[in-house]
Amino acid sequence: MIFTFKINTHFLIMLLLLVSSCHDSNTTFPDKAPAENISNPDMEIIPSEPLPNGAINFSHFNHLYNEINFNGKKVGIIHIYSEYPNYAYAIEPNEGFTCVDDVSRAMVMLTKYLELYGDDDIAREKLKNLTEFVLQMQNENGYFNNFIWNDLTVNTTYRTSTATLDWWSFRALWAIESAYPFLKSDEDMANRIAMASERLIANIKRDLPTSYLTTEVINTIELPTWLPGKSASDQSAILILGLLNNYIRTGDNDSKTLIDHLAQGIILMQKGAANKYPYGAFLSAENLWHAWGNNQAYALLRAGQTFDNQDYIDSALMEIENFYPWLLQNGLAEAFWIHKVDTNFIEVEKNKYPQIAYGIRPMLWATAEAYRYSNDDKYLVIAKELELWMSGKNDANKAMYNPSTGVCFDGITGLNEVNKNSGAESTLEMLLMLLEIEKTK
Repeated sequence: MIFTFKINTHFLIMLLLLVSSCHDSNTTFPDKAPAENISNPDMEIIPSEPLPNGAINFSHFNHLYNEINFNGKKVGIIHIYSEYPNYAYAIEPNEGFTCVDDVSRAMVMLTKYLELYGDDDIAREKLKNLTEFVLQMQNENGYFNNFIWNDLTVNTTYRTSTATLDWWSFRALWAIESAYPFLKSDEDMANRIAMASERLIANIKRDLPTSYLTTEVINTIELPTWLPGKSASDQSAILILGLLNNYIRTGDNDSKTLIDHLAQGIILMQKGAANKYPYGAFLSAENLWHAWGNNQAYALLRAGQTFDNQDYIDSALMEIENFYPWLLQNGLAEAFWIHKVDTNFIEVEKNKYPQIAYGIRPMLWATAEAYRYSNDDKYLVIAKELELWMSGKNDANKAMYNPSTGVCFDGITGLNEVNKNSGAESTLEMLLMLLEIEKTK
């Protein structure tokens, strides 16, 4: 049920965003949005320094980022929607104007920025303020609510914002544990991160049914039953990344055990073989593969190296070496569904669009990590092919990222068709790719 909600919500959001038209490459962006574009004109915006541009243009990130007073404290927020042509902010009527999901993405992005470029007061301050927002969003039950409304009240009721075992809680864990090394000199912040993480992980350990690692068959596919949503390996990958950082910080063997159980479930979701469709792809949940958020190969590479587990590494490399080249050669897709017939898997349905940065970034991260692990140039070849999607080697024949403005379009919606809105998810996923490319250089 959890997984179904996520899929439907993502499709709904993409449909809401498809109303855009074309982008003028000469558009410029203020470091702060004009007051009339703010979703709540009475909201006090606290002035802040923009993240400086260099090899990567952060202008649109600076446009989406604001600092506000929330529950009596200064926090950083990221506006979710930014609509063409002038990239004014928008609000989703059922959800809100900022969320833990995208603020957490921004936190991970800033930690990658600090790892790459070294200590930077502006980036560190933004990271601290974004972390404050996420900590404020932890529900008394230990999970995280996701959205706030434009009157700064927390959305506690809509299905993509309830404090439950779901994407935004896992992403919050990844974000706060990623931020900890950069903020630990602030004793109060460090203690609050540790407490929030401990409360959340206690819930996850309690609520994931990992005592019995049983399987079931749905739509002809053998599936694990102990992952989030029973078989959501995509969510499991995000959870592994958060738990890995927790393990590195605390040495908690319970976190390692949970990572091992999640990794076993992810490997069970890998189907096909090097020469057999779908060529080692990790299904996202049940019999569905979707591009967005499929971080399984990257998570397994990270876990395999941390725990010296070759099975995790080999499983990740199977998808990277076989499925990624097949996908690039046969055409990127948004999603497909498979069935098993005898000993083979066949495709029964496919969605080609939308194709989005959130679908490319996980593959690029995995190939870059495979290169760092192996020093084998074949992974760089795949990474560079994925990188070309940004500059116009795609079904729209159009650059998806404008280095002069920092805008990343929200997606390719058909042959030669682009949604030219530029919201938080697209912007941050593009920045995560660009930072990874710079790191690999």
